[in-house]
Amino acid sequence: MAKKPETETLVDMFDGFGRALKVPRIDIETILDNHRKNLDALQKSASTTASGASSILAKQREALQQQLSEIAEVAQSYGNVAGAQEAMAKHAEFVRRSFEEAVKNASEVAQIAQKSGAESLEILRARIRDSMDEIRKGYEKQG
Repeated sequence: MAKKPETETLVDMFDGFGRALKVPRIDIETILDNHRKNLDALQKSASTTASGASSILAKQREALQQQLSEIAEVAQSYGNVAGAQEAMAKHAEFVRRSFEEAVKNASEVAQIAQKSGAESLEILRARIRDSMDEIRKGYEKQG
């Protein structure tokens, strides 16, 4: 009595088709590992960017608190002013200090943003370099 042929799965059919055409085998684990590394790099890059944004917000909050404190101090000092000329001098000094602080804070915020952006970009660049090396090594194995 003849044996009944077993039905071939779809995967087996494609595998046989690939062997017949001498198509190189696809290493699914390598592909998945590559995607895991890509996602990890994206997560690290996003985390670095978020950390930079948090630092910027903290710096801006600190600057605002300092500014409000100085405004309160200047407002209290107006009670001790002898005349309009002294009041104008105090106000001019306050405006000058405020402008200098604003410029200093803007510069610090720009530096934080630049550093965070550069670090985030370097994480992605490193992953791209690694990925290109992995691709190159994969082709060298096949050759």
